[in-house]
Amino acid sequence: MSIVTRFAPSPTGRLHVGNIRTALHNFLFARRHGGRFLLRIDDTDAERSTVGFDQAIRDDLTWLGLGWDRLERQSARTGRYEEGFERLRAAGRVYACYETPQELDLRRKILLGRGLPPVYERPEGENAPVDGRRPHWRFRLDHQAPIGWSDLIRGEQRFDPSLLSDPVVRREDGSWLYLLPSVIDDIDMGVTHIVRGEDHVSNSAVQIQMFAALGAGVPAFAHEALLVAAEGKLSKRLGATGVDALREAGIEPMALLSLLARIGTSQPVEPIGRLETLADDFDFAHFGRAPAHFDLHEVELLNSRLLHQLDFAAVKARLPQGVAEADWALLRGNIAHLSEFADWLPVLDGEIGPPVLAAEDRAFLRDAAAAADALDWAAGPWAALTQALKASSGRKGKPLFLPLRLALTGRESGPEMAPLVERIGRERSLDRLRAASS
Repeated sequence: MSIVTRFAPSPTGRLHVGNIRTALHNFLFARRHGGRFLLRIDDTDAERSTVGFDQAIRDDLTWLGLGWDRLERQSARTGRYEEGFERLRAAGRVYACYETPQELDLRRKILLGRGLPPVYERPEGENAPVDGRRPHWRFRLDHQAPIGWSDLIRGEQRFDPSLLSDPVVRREDGSWLYLLPSVIDDIDMGVTHIVRGEDHVSNSAVQIQMFAALGAGVPAFAHEALLVAAEGKLSKRLGATGVDALREAGIEPMALLSLLARIGTSQPVEPIGRLETLADDFDFAHFGRAPAHFDLHEVELLNSRLLHQLDFAAVKARLPQGVAEADWALLRGNIAHLSEFADWLPVLDGEIGPPVLAAEDRAFLRDAAAAADALDWAAGPWAALTQALKASSGRKGKPLFLPLRLALTGRESGPEMAPLVERIGRERSLDRLRAASS
């Protein structure tokens, strides 16, 4: 069987980390099995859907590297939904309802007050039309057909359809709710696996009967535990953590994807530089049912670790023009975001201001300048300089190294000084030592 998965966002906002995780897992599962990954824009909500968000979703997926094999929009498929609806109506599987939201809410309260589940009480036969009121339409569940499936994450699932409300599939104004168009799309597009959050489990139960009522096979399901914040409870911040914000913060796509591919699994979370590597060992058997804890701080740590191992070729196009491969190798271990690399360029080739130092440190640097001037710079100048100053000043550890680092780089920390001093060069190093000593 050729695997086909789909990601079906609504263009009513930007993608956030929960959406990205769903898209990623659909993408990885399809790629692992040599299948196809579809992007379906669920834009039937005409009032809230916008062209701008449609474009933003595609831009975000492209930035993340999650390319799709086919693009569809529900707004272009309304004819197919009408056909499916009429087919179900002719078979008696959808029926008109005339209750108002207020009447339904009152009935739910009455049932709850009696200690009964607030399940829609199906009328006998067709609802009687109400003058001046347009109907909404419900799908008639088959109460004699138990619903069950073997979920790829949650295991065996069982639902008694008599305990479920017949779901509304079409509103009074003729617009569609999610359930039926999604089923028709999945049938037409040959979707074999539906991967989504566990909040859709009850939707899957009623959609299984919709697939059957339309004479189609039922795809496999994988319902994932939802993301929660690191502090252990559902966080509104997760909904606000969009791709645009992550890009502005300097997060590398693969740092984010490395985390989202493996949180909630038995696999180690580590920086992975290629989607193909993530796909190679992606397996729903690794997923548990416990909530998956998402922490932006962990993304930041992965971002640093990823940058520290990236080859020059992977970042060259995004570095300032003229940067050499040796400079990337020298500095990459000291940046948390790629944008920070440019901040180091004045240290290598430009001008830095002299640090503010105590009088004894300035005197120490005068001696350092004299010693550096006398060195053979072709034979490991940093080791020779520090050994000479250690012997002449009696300094060691931080009192020896920190004033030198501050004078030469303007920073308290950074790359190893030995290769850095060689890269800065003799004349620039002498100028900085002398400037810091005055």
